[in-house]
Amino acid sequence: MKHTSYIELSKSALNNNINYLKGLAGKDTRFSMVIKANAYGHGIEDLLPMVEECGVDHFTVFSVAEAMRAHRVKQKQCEIMIVGWIDDDHLAWAIENEVSFYIFTLERLHATCQVAQKINKPAKVHIEIETGMHRTGFYKEDLKDVVRIIEDNRSCFEVKGVCTHFAGAEEMVNHDRIKKQIQRFKDITNGLEKQGIIPECYHCACSAGLFNFPETALDLVRVGISSYGFWPNTETKMLNLNDGDQTNDPLQRVLSWKSVVMSVKYVDENEYVSYGRSYLTNHPTKIATIPVGYGYGFSRTLSNNGYVLIRGTRVRVVGAVNMNMMVVDVTDLEEVNVNDEVVLIGKQGDQTITVSSFSDMNNSMNYELLTRLPGHIPRRIVS
Repeated sequence: MKHTSYIELSKSALNNNINYLKGLAGKDTRFSMVIKANAYGHGIEDLLPMVEECGVDHFTVFSVAEAMRAHRVKQKQCEIMIVGWIDDDHLAWAIENEVSFYIFTLERLHATCQVAQKINKPAKVHIEIETGMHRTGFYKEDLKDVVRIIEDNRSCFEVKGVCTHFAGAEEMVNHDRIKKQIQRFKDITNGLEKQGIIPECYHCACSAGLFNFPETALDLVRVGISSYGFWPNTETKMLNLNDGDQTNDPLQRVLSWKSVVMSVKYVDENEYVSYGRSYLTNHPTKIATIPVGYGYGFSRTLSNNGYVLIRGTRVRVVGAVNMNMMVVDVTDLEEVNVNDEVVLIGKQGDQTITVSSFSDMNNSMNYELLTRLPGHIPRRIVS
């Protein structure tokens, strides 16, 4: 094994998730797979062709850099939508390659118009509306200028969408806030239609919106974390599983993360393990060293706190997690050998370490831990 660990991506799990989520969205709603942040750590180049095989032809990214990566591997008929960063220098690339992108400032609207005129091709744009997130998007009072610029330069724009983003649809404490956003979006889009701005589609639902506010699955849904097999949060999971039966989870984890045992040795009683003095043995201890540390995405906060699976048994990390290595206590295992499989995230035998449990150990979110997985770790496609 050239690298110290590898990531497996399951085709069957991905297909299961997408089919389930498409069913929730409805047959008349287009499904856009969100692949920002290196496809939530799964790897854009590895995952995108798998998603295409599941019948998805629309992809959402955050930046022009991500769009370029997706564009290199996607099939011709598939569409890419940039929801965040694209500088003026790359507007021409997006327009020429028919990559759509959000417009949320007048500056970007003017710049897009100028570039579209220069290359004599309309830009595919989505007008983002500010409904209460207070991050990006046009306020209602700004839209008169947006309408005027688009109407005066119709040859420069193809309005693909009008959209907004919810401010925490995964938490019911935000229920009233989201309901207000939904109503504002309806009111504003009705006003835009009266002024002649009729887009190809309306969209506002992410994973949490699809689960908790199904009425927001309009013409298109932008689905990220749940496509990979993870609930937006525990609250959403509990609210959406039938009769609260958490053993009947319709989502399957696409990603597993694995390594191997690097060495096995014995440590006497009253000896410190790894750097510093954070772990002192209180009995003769058998330890195994794993060639993965915080430099590979296994957080240092998991020192003396995290677990891995070896020979179907959950074993504890002892001592400080190093940049490139960690040590685990395998005293209770009858046999452990160099090159034995180590599961950092995933299943081995009857035991499982989920990203949720893994992230709970170091007070992180699913999203945060996944996106920290380094791109240089090789991805392997499994059935």
